[in-house]
Amino acid sequence: MSRIVLDVSISLDGFSAGPNVRMDEPMGDGGERLHAWMAGEGPGGAAELAIRQEVDASVGAALIGHRTFQLGLRPWGGTPWPGAPGFVVTHHAREDLIGDNGGRFAFDGLEAAARRAKEAAGGKDVLVLGAEVARSLLRAGLLDEVHLHVMPFLLGEGTPLFAGERAELIPVGEPVGGAATHLRYRVKKA
Repeated sequence: MSRIVLDVSISLDGFSAGPNVRMDEPMGDGGERLHAWMAGEGPGGAAELAIRQEVDASVGAALIGHRTFQLGLRPWGGTPWPGAPGFVVTHHAREDLIGDNGGRFAFDGLEAAARRAKEAAGGKDVLVLGAEVARSLLRAGLLDEVHLHVMPFLLGEGTPLFAGERAELIPVGEPVGGAATHLRYRVKKA
């Protein structure tokens, strides 16, 4: 059974992107530092590379916020994970788009996009990209798990991940440390 999983890097103060997100800086000012752990350098680097490989291998489809799609299309060169379809959550229907890497983007509303992504994932995970779509999924009771990669610095401002949302999260497994602290939670359903 496919799960909808938010797998995101955040600063210690809870931002998933830095301030001034724009086309030439899709992660905002200083936001690229959130992904430094993926290089696998330093203490815990081998474990962090294993985490990244596990995440990549688990992806069957992606649910993507519209703004994240707009900002990510050029750097991704198509869908974020080649071979895994991307479902863009939007209120503006349009034709499917084939990315430069051959991946297909489909455009739909939140619940329909989540349903279609789970069907397309073939038992693998549906990864969520974008803070707004993550909050919407949480509010709708559609988010199954949250995987956080917490970087030890403060951005001070930027895109807050949950921005006032409330939920009970149940730890899954033990935290893993390295350049980031890696935490996994299951979202308690009402």
